[in-house]
Parts: sequence; C-alpha cells; structure tokens
Amino acid sequence: MKIYYHLPGLFEFYDLYKVFLPLFRKHREFFYDWCEIGSIYGAPSDCIWGGGRVGFGDADPEAVAALMREYGISARLTFSNSLLREEHLANARCNELCKLFRTDAAVPDAPQNGIIVHSDLLLNYLKAKYPGFYFVSSTTKVLTDFEQFKAELNREEFRYVVPDFRLNKQFEKLDTLTDAQKQKVEFLCNECCWFGCYDRKICYENVSQKSLGEACADHICISADAPRGYRFSDAMKNPGFIGIDDIQNTYAPAGFRHFKIEGRSLGSALILEFLLYYMTKPEYQLNVREEIYLDSTLDLF
Repeated sequence: MKIYYHLPGLFEFYDLYKVFLPLFRKHREFFYDWCEIGSIYGAPSDCIWGGGRVGFGDADPEAVAALMREYGISARLTFSNSLLREEHLANARCNELCKLFRTDAAVPDAPQNGIIVHSDLLLNYLKAKYPGFYFVSSTTKVLTDFEQFKAELNREEFRYVVPDFRLNKQFEKLDTLTDAQKQKVEFLCNECCWFGCYDRKICYENVSQKSLGEACADHICISADAPRGYRFSDAMKNPGFIGIDDIQNTYAPAGFRHFKIEGRSLGSALILEFLLYYMTKPEYQLNVREEIYLDSTLDLF
C-alpha cells in the first residue's frame, strides 16, 4: 500500500522544494518505495483567507505553480481562516491565487489541486466559483470529539479531513471507521503542541485575526514548554506523535494512507529533517543532506 505525505511550505519553502523534488525524482532509490508526496500545502504572506499559521511565504505564485506542475504534485492552498465574513470573499489577491492554481482540464495528467478550508462560508463560495479544486477540512476546526469527526468524514464536499492530533491514537474508535472513511482521514503526525491544551481553537482564531489585518494582541501559549519553541525531539515525545514505525506497522495495515507533516512556520533546515525522517532510507540520509547542504542557491537557515 502506498502512503501519501502532505508536506508543509508550498510558498514558504519553495527554494527547498526546488532542490529536493529533482533529487526525489532522480534518486528514487534514496527514498522508501512505499511513500509518495500527496501534496504540498501553504499560503503566501499577504493572503487574508490564510489560517493555521501566520503566513510568511514570499515565493512567486507562478513559479510555485509551475514547479508543482513540473513534478506532478498537488498544490494545496491553505485557506483555513475561521473568521471570514461575506465582504472578505471578494478579496482580489486570494481570488487570483484560485485562478492561478485551479486545475487545467486541458492539460493531460495535470495534478488536481486542493484547498484546505475551515469556513463553510468560504467553502460554499469556492465550490461555486472554482469547481476544479478538491477540499480538505482543516485541523483548525479542532475536532477532538470522535462523533463530530465521523460526521465531518461523511460530508461529501471533503476529500480529506484532518482531525485534531488528540484523536491520533484512539485506535478502538478508528477501527470502527469504514474503508471509505479511512481513505479520507489525514493524520497530523508531528504536532508539538501540549497534548492537554484547551486553548488550541483560540490560538487559531488569533492567527485568523492577524491574517485579516485586525489589531489584536499576540496569543500567549499556555504550555510550560512554549519558550522552547518547536523541537522535533519534543514532538516525538508527544502522546499524539505518529512516527515512521507507527505508519508502517499500525496505520497502514489498518487501511490509513494519508499523513500530514506540519511546519509552515519553521525553518527549512527543520523541514529537511522531516523529509529525512519520514521519507528517506537511513543509509541514504547523509547523501540527501549533502545534496541539499551543498547547493549554493539554498539558504537553509
């Protein structure tokens, strides 16, 4: 069974992917043959429909779209702002992005692009105006109740649903899902947020306010470990963490195929570590590091 990773930084880490994707194609022997790139997701810095993380991606959208087409990878626009109002739907910048990334039916074998959404207001607008996209229900909905999560899976408008990471290990309940429902689940693997966090939805709403340009104070994380920032070593200790052994030995045999890697607000050096850990055979990780590090066009830090 093929496993599909959904990777962060469509606009944020364009320079990294411009180097990594040719390597992934040319030296497929470096990487596990059971995994593929399902999509790369993100949003530019000046995108009011954006959410989840405060955007900083400054890559040229046309160059990004061209890179995804060249390598046959689905591009996902992260439009997960939870506080959108009717007047925001006419935003020129966001509509131009939709026009640029909508799937061109006239291009043979063009990958279908998607949009990650939170707001039903935006979802209904996009379905009507840009029907070529597929849609992903955002983890910013913080779906921690399993029955609510199942109801989301049953919504026909979503191809994938990303539950809150607190549902990742609820195996007795996950085992009750039908095969069709399992194909729609996209697990968030490497969340570093405090497992007991009760402020997660408020945190995401704060990001949505900032994306809209509204004056608001910074959200203060309630985790005692917040001053450490994101560390992959900490994420690996999280009760909701999904590691490569979990994917191969637990989730894949149970019929789950889609896994999301977070990291849009991190540095490209850390994104590379995710690509090494989740996709690269251990004996070739140094080869991949060297190819990336020695590329003079790439500033990893």
